[in-house]
Amino acid sequence: MADRILVLYGSYRSDRTGIRLADYAVRTLQARGFEAELIDAKQIDLPMLDRMYKEYPKGEAPEAMEALAGKIREADGFVFVTGEYNWGMQPGLKNLTDHFLEEWYWRPAGIVSYSAGRLGGARAGLLWHGTLAEMGMVVISSSVTVGPITKTLDADGQPTGDAGQSLEKSFARFAEDLAWWTEAAKEQRQRKQPPF
Repeated sequence: MADRILVLYGSYRSDRTGIRLADYAVRTLQARGFEAELIDAKQIDLPMLDRMYKEYPKGEAPEAMEALAGKIREADGFVFVTGEYNWGMQPGLKNLTDHFLEEWYWRPAGIVSYSAGRLGGARAGLLWHGTLAEMGMVVISSSVTVGPITKTLDADGQPTGDAGQSLEKSFARFAEDLAWWTEAAKEQRQRKQPPF
């Protein structure tokens, strides 16, 4: 059975260039044998965090939140595709992530960042690293930074030029790292019950 990976993306902008990278991640992971699914925060459109999923009485969470909680629990790993806003995180992706906690535990997460500039969202990736670890995920050491995104992926999300070739090389290593940790985490969960 293929490892199930959720690719989470969080831009709410009307002109979303980062969706190219999210789609690329899903396609590339699928081509490598993963069962990858895009989770688009804008489409799910959870409200600004008032109550976490676990704070609702059983069966009373909003339908979209309930459905997403199930997908997160069933996933073997996660890829967070994040833009950088003023040296920080995208609020849409952070808001979606914060609605859950225990659902994330004991699985690996990888960070793929992007920006219009040459640093490729690296500062947002650094912030996400600590956040995801605090939320109970093992953050893999490989990361992917893409910038400028419009010179790396064309409008159809296809790699272009030297930057596109660099993306393909770095994403291959990233996917191998994610696969290793996904398999390790699955085997450990089967061997031994998580401590909490």
